[in-house]
Amino acid sequence: MEDILKYLNYGLLIFSLAAVTAEILHWSPLVVFFAAALGVVPLAGFLGKATEELALYTGPKLGGLLNATLGNAAELIITIVAIWTGATNPELREGLLELVKASITGSILGNLLLILGASILLGGLKFTRQRFNRNQAGVNATMLILAVIALAIPSLFSHSIETVNRAGVEYLSIGVAVVMIVVYVLSIIFSFQTEDTPADTTPDDTRHQPQWSKRTAIIVLIAATAGIAWLSEALVGAVEPVVEALGISEFFLGIILIPLVGNVAEHVVAVQMALKNKMELSLAISLGSSLQIALFVAPLLVFISLLMNNPLTLTFNIFELVALFAATLIATFIALDGESNWLEGAQLLGVYVIIGIAFFFLPA
Repeated sequence: MEDILKYLNYGLLIFSLAAVTAEILHWSPLVVFFAAALGVVPLAGFLGKATEELALYTGPKLGGLLNATLGNAAELIITIVAIWTGATNPELREGLLELVKASITGSILGNLLLILGASILLGGLKFTRQRFNRNQAGVNATMLILAVIALAIPSLFSHSIETVNRAGVEYLSIGVAVVMIVVYVLSIIFSFQTEDTPADTTPDDTRHQPQWSKRTAIIVLIAATAGIAWLSEALVGAVEPVVEALGISEFFLGIILIPLVGNVAEHVVAVQMALKNKMELSLAISLGSSLQIALFVAPLLVFISLLMNNPLTLTFNIFELVALFAATLIATFIALDGESNWLEGAQLLGVYVIIGIAFFFLPA
């Protein structure tokens, strides 16, 4: 399985080259967009692999921090490029800011419903029932609820604040972003203090040795980051023509496609862990990635957007908020009892499909 995925990863690199060729020769924006989207997938995989290899050299605590910081680097790069493009092209600014906020929502939904659902479904079909540490799952579930509340407050208060003080919404977003990052840092500190060996760890985990040298890992990390940045620019630049050609909105692209492209490598690992009966690690990946997006990436983008003179506020529409609350609620109920079965995975996937269909028909 891992060998197949490795060769598939190398095979997808051809789309990176195709995107470069399509951009240079000014081919159809549709070709550029989809080639760039598929080209990001293997580069995101190499970025994740380089991060994991460096983490083995730095030790468990610094390694955990490195993974926590760079876990969603691919999607962070894509959204930064979108903000930058909006800053340099005022005509596209509003649509691209909506794309960024939709990708934040889509990443959380994808991790909580699609990836967690696929992991629980496939793991449950193989092992019937799988167990995990309910205490850690409870901590992550509580953090998720806090994250959704933090994203909802500016959204719900913004309409009333904006009528009196237009700049107040921006200041509110900055204040909330500061609190979210502080809570995220505290959660990392707490995890270091309470770090135990997972119940499903096997002796193979403890003997895992680096496969790359430190120099190789750093070179791959830099090269993958540069490649993702370039492909992201091509991807974002083709959004407007693709939206017009396919008759869909930037909003739907942000909810469904961009999160899948940016996080696919991490998603595959979560499913692999479930198939090895390591549900604790699988949950740590899916729930941890959701927390990182909500409590670190989203507030970080607020500050980055200020530096680019294209302010991003943490104001989401009511449809996004309903979807986030629904996903968090069902994921929390499933995580709290300390065990999972294939039916629960099917339920999560069912909710994701329903939400995806609804967002597809939602007008721009």
